[in-house]
Amino acid sequence: MGAVTEQLSGSQVRTRNAILAATASVIARNRAATLPDIAQAAGVGRTTVHRYFPDRECLMTRTRADSIRMLDKAIREAATDQGPARDAMRRAIAAMASAGDRILFLFDDPAVMRDVPPAEQPNEDLVLDLIRRGQEEGVFTSDLSVEWIEHTLFALVHWACRDANAGTLPRHAVVPTIIRTFEGGCGT
Repeated sequence: MGAVTEQLSGSQVRTRNAILAATASVIARNRAATLPDIAQAAGVGRTTVHRYFPDRECLMTRTRADSIRMLDKAIREAATDQGPARDAMRRAIAAMASAGDRILFLFDDPAVMRDVPPAEQPNEDLVLDLIRRGQEEGVFTSDLSVEWIEHTLFALVHWACRDANAGTLPRHAVVPTIIRTFEGGCGT
């Protein structure tokens, strides 16, 4: 049958989404994971994975696109343009941390994002605008560039999620640890 390309039913959409989420989660923890590992994590059989995604390359490409979409959605839903910049940044951090497996899937291996055109990369505008607004409000230091603060933020989120997956940082401590470190280093 190949990959599912026709209109999907509600249960098929849920199955496909479960496979994509499981792929991001499993690969975030083990880059050498097999399709049977992914199928098991998704709660489906290997043939079901192949029904939706004919091969590993297709699955990885679709998971990359879905992960970018999920990360963008999480940041958008954090309403970074509303309220004081400090509160908005805390919401953005919580949103990014909630997409931790997606972040690790996308950025732990440089090859995953290597050939993605700029127009398909995660949208950084909301975070950059928030940092600028925070600098204008005096919440974030203005002696560091907006880009440097953004890089610092994403590095903190990435490593906190990585440490949580490794078991060296409790999951409940991820967001408070990022916030404390970010505000201590980039705040005023």
